[in-house]
Amino acid sequence: MTNAEPLALQARRVAVLGAGSWGTTFGKVLADGGSDVAMWARRPELAREISQSKRNSDYLPGINLPRGLWASSRLPEVLDGAEQVYLSVPAQSLRENLRIVRELIPDGAVVVSLMKGVEKGTRARMSEVIRQELGIDSDRVAVVSGPNLALEIAKEWPTAAVVSSDSLDTATLVAMTSTNRYFRSYVNTDVIGTEFGGVLKNLIAVAIGIVDGVGYGENTKASIITRGLAEMTDFAVAYGAKAETLAGLAGLGDLIATCESSLSRNNTAGRLLGQGYSFSEVIKQMNQTAEGLSSVAPILELALAKNVEMPIVSQVAEVLAGTLAPRDIAPHLTTDDIPQGE
Repeated sequence: MTNAEPLALQARRVAVLGAGSWGTTFGKVLADGGSDVAMWARRPELAREISQSKRNSDYLPGINLPRGLWASSRLPEVLDGAEQVYLSVPAQSLRENLRIVRELIPDGAVVVSLMKGVEKGTRARMSEVIRQELGIDSDRVAVVSGPNLALEIAKEWPTAAVVSSDSLDTATLVAMTSTNRYFRSYVNTDVIGTEFGGVLKNLIAVAIGIVDGVGYGENTKASIITRGLAEMTDFAVAYGAKAETLAGLAGLGDLIATCESSLSRNNTAGRLLGQGYSFSEVIKQMNQTAEGLSSVAPILELALAKNVEMPIVSQVAEVLAGTLAPRDIAPHLTTDDIPQGE
């Protein structure tokens, strides 16, 4: 993995579509890195608050946003002149959003996915949806992933991420744009591994939340994290990823952060399931999308297609379906065979 050193850059005009916690936080990262950042907020009142008060009280209460960031509910205004377009919308609505904006994205602009999900039905990764809907070469597409809990980054607590693209030049450009004094970006060209790492860790985080909600302790959680990483790696490698990507920031790093933090939406969703709430009740209680819940089914379909066993994710699916009691989810219950090695 190549280190992307922060360089003195001429201010770039970039657009961020989506003004939730992660979209707003990444807009802050980009603005603090020296870019002129235009954000699209669906609600005009939120766009006004971001532009005038430099706050997003709905998603990042108490955080002051930089002067170099502004917002609008008008897509043409946000996308006008953008050299890079960052997408932070729910994974399952990405395709329909791209159909709305594809004629507005400037020619030659790099398109960056900040999302961690797999589309239901097509089972496509976000970069694949972007290429399909925009009709652009993979060299103009990048993805960002890593241990990135939005509120911690908004508070400027130091962390790092991986920017991946089929083009090393594109990955490096995006990494330089999204590097500042508290956020460091590294690069690789393993788009498959980087994307699947971000998706799969959400599923393991749901399992961790479930056992936490049940009341199990650190031994159980450590076992699930360790075996979960093995599941993630087996799956991703079967689809062409590099194993070392899953051992890095986009895999293990993201897995640890998501499983250990109460700020994680997927961990929170799992914890509610473990406390006995039904799937529908959990959805009602969540004010933001927990992408892991939507990705369980398509990931298991993809696993079946490659004959990859994913016992932990399969148990999460059973809990979601109400066919497995949350207290019964644990690594030693996933197989009748004597496990070999670790």
